[in-house]
Amino acid sequence: MANSLARVCREARACRVCAAHLPHEPRPVFLVGAAARLLIVGQAPGRRVHLTGIPWNDPSGDTLRAWMKMARTEFYDVSRIAIVPIGLCYPGTVDGADLPPRPECAPLWHPRFRAALPKIRLTLLVGAHAQAFYLGERRKRTLAETVRAYREYLPEYFPLPHPSWRNRGWLERNPWFLRTVVPALRRCIIRARP
Repeated sequence: MANSLARVCREARACRVCAAHLPHEPRPVFLVGAAARLLIVGQAPGRRVHLTGIPWNDPSGDTLRAWMKMARTEFYDVSRIAIVPIGLCYPGTVDGADLPPRPECAPLWHPRFRAALPKIRLTLLVGAHAQAFYLGERRKRTLAETVRAYREYLPEYFPLPHPSWRNRGWLERNPWFLRTVVPALRRCIIRARP
């Protein structure tokens, strides 16, 4: 299985499927290990992550780690956690906002990564794009309704809002998230560990 994961990683890093649609050279960003029990599926790398090649290496990552109550060293431990965004490459921006992940990416790479990561016990679906791909018609009408109904998707998935600063208003309008969902998230992460 490790050879299979190594092959998927090698081929994903060499991917140029959507190169013509990107404002820069493709730089797929993901972090995986065959023993990982927790998979984090975000949207797509932002500019800072694209430049460093480290997933969630930005203020959004700081917020996500705070929600998870997890230090950077544990977060980036590939023997425990795999990180594969819906879009592997930075899609660029429009009017200061990141563009959505390229539509070619998730159908091409996520089934292959999932097949090569058989020990995953829990997948965090961070943001609407991850939820749309993995939950499909099972997701609710709004992101808030989907996140509030997190129990319906357990034990396989745990939907979360994106931890971007742009979602501060969402967090203020939905105080139940920090009060009830974040503690449940932490309990689920503990149960998913080896």
